[in-house]
Amino acid sequence: MIAGSDAIEKTVLKRITPTKQQRKEIEDAIDALRQQVAKEIRKTGLPITIQLVGSTAKDTYIRTAVDIDLFLVFPATVSREHLQEHGLAIGRTILTHQEECFAEHPYVRGMYHGYKTEIVPCYKIESASQKLSAVDRTPLHTRYVRTHLKEAQKKDVRLFKQYLRGIGCYGAEAEIEGFSGYLCEILIIKFNTFQQLINTAQHWRPGEVLTLTHTPLPRFETPLVFIDPVDPERNVASALSRDTFDVFRAACKAYAAQPRLTFFFPKPLSPWSLAKIKKAIGTNEYVGVKLPKPDIIPENLYPQVRKAVRSITDLCTHYGFEILDTHFHIDDKEVYILLHPKSTHLPKTVAHAGPPVTLKKNIADFLEKWKDDPRVRKAPYQQNNRIYVDIERDYTDLHKLLQRQVKELSLGKHINLLAKKDYTVVHQEELMTTKLRVFWTTVLDARMPWER
Repeated sequence: MIAGSDAIEKTVLKRITPTKQQRKEIEDAIDALRQQVAKEIRKTGLPITIQLVGSTAKDTYIRTAVDIDLFLVFPATVSREHLQEHGLAIGRTILTHQEECFAEHPYVRGMYHGYKTEIVPCYKIESASQKLSAVDRTPLHTRYVRTHLKEAQKKDVRLFKQYLRGIGCYGAEAEIEGFSGYLCEILIIKFNTFQQLINTAQHWRPGEVLTLTHTPLPRFETPLVFIDPVDPERNVASALSRDTFDVFRAACKAYAAQPRLTFFFPKPLSPWSLAKIKKAIGTNEYVGVKLPKPDIIPENLYPQVRKAVRSITDLCTHYGFEILDTHFHIDDKEVYILLHPKSTHLPKTVAHAGPPVTLKKNIADFLEKWKDDPRVRKAPYQQNNRIYVDIERDYTDLHKLLQRQVKELSLGKHINLLAKKDYTVVHQEELMTTKLRVFWTTVLDARMPWER
C-alpha cells in the first residue's frame, strides 16, 4: 500500500471514469457506426465481419480520451489488394476529417459523431501463428484482455493510463515512444493493482523481462520486455524508448515516496520569458538546424526527425565537436534541431594518435602515410609511449561545418528531399523568439511534469 494514495486515486477515478450518460452516448455512436459499416459491407458482397477492439471494447477507456477502433475482419481467402481496396473505401465513405494511415497495409483514421475513430481491415485468425499482417493480432488482444482482466481491475487500468498521461509516457506512437493501451492492460493483469505495479516498477532495471505465460523467451534489446501472451515472438513493450522508460521509473519512485494529484493531472507548462531563458542559458552555447517540415503523418515524421538528430550529431562528433545534448521541436511548418556543443570553435590543429612505440612496423606505416600529407602541421612525435602527428582540422567552426555538410547526410527519406533544397543553420540569438518559448522552457526547466 502506498501511504496517502487512496484519497488521491479516488479523486482521479471520479474525474476519468465514464458516467452512465457518457457510456450511453458512446454506445449509441458505436451502434450507429456498426450499422453504417454493415451497410457498406453488404455492397461488397464479401463475408466481412465487424469487430470492436481497443479500450471501448474492453471498457478500459478514460472518459476524456475516447477512441473507437472498428476492425473489418476479412476471410484469409481475400487478396491483400482487395482487403486494402474495400477497407479504405468503407472508411473513406463513413469518417469525416479523415487521413490514410499505414500499419503493414493502409487504413482510415478520422472522426465519427465527435469521436476519434479508426476503421481497420484485417484477416480473421484464431492464433497469432496464422497472422498475415501485424494488425491481425489485435482482435486476439481484445479477446485476451476481456477474458483475463477482472471487473475490479478496470479502475486500475484507468488509473494507470491517466498516470502515464500525466507523466508524459502514454502512447506507443512514434511521437511518445511510450506505453500502449494493451501494454497497460496486461501490466495490470500481471501485477493485479495499480499500486502493486507502481511499487514493483520503481525497482526495474533496463532489460526487465515480463511474461504471463511459460513459453521460451526470445531475446529483445529494449529497456522493457513484455512477451505478448497471444504471440510469444512479440514484445508488447517494443515501442518504449530508454528515455521514456527512465522517466516512468523515476515517476514510480517519486509517487511511491509522495503521491500527489499532479502525477495524474500536472499543472500546464508556463512558458518562461525570453529574459529568463537567456539568463538560464548563461554562457552555454546552442546551435540550431532549421528544416522544412515534411507533409507526412506523425508515425513517419518522428522517426525521420530522430534519425536526422543522430546523423547531425554523428557528423559533429566525426569532426571533433563534442555534443553534450540534443533536442528537437516540430511546429506546423518547420523542424528545429537544437545542439548543445561543448564548444562551437576548435583549435586549428588536432593531435592524431598513431600506434604504440613498441609496434615498429606499424610506426613505419604510420610515418609513411603522413610523410607528404599537406594537413600535417607538426612532425610526428612521441608522447606517453605512442606516436602522434598534429594535423590541420577540416572544420574549426561548427556553424560552417553544418552549413556545408548537413545536406550531404542521410536524414530520413522525406527530410532529405527538402533539406537538399532548403535548410538553415541558426545561431543561438536567432532562436530567441516568442514562438519557441515553450520549446526553450521544456529544454531548460529541469523539473519533471509532476513537480511543476
